[in-house]
Amino acid sequence: MPSARFIVCGKVQGVFFRASTREQALRLGLAGHAKNRFDGSVEVLASGEAEALDALERWLLQGPPAARVETVDRADLTEHDLSGHDLRGFHTG
Repeated sequence: MPSARFIVCGKVQGVFFRASTREQALRLGLAGHAKNRFDGSVEVLASGEAEALDALERWLLQGPPAARVETVDRADLTEHDLSGHDLRGFHTG
């Protein structure tokens, strides 16, 4: 199953970015997580249909209304990259 890791930079913490990402990912049928990083960015790991991953990427470029997204970096992942990740549902942390 296609999977990707997105690193979202800008004003993305303290603006309901993770919760909004979770809602969007679940709407798109994706599993994974959204986590704050120490550098102020948000990491999003998502797995599902390729079209849904592309749609999530487009949404991440905008984010929720209070966010100011500067960049979104995407890395497509292999099954090996996903070992140890809980891909049941979509979690925030």
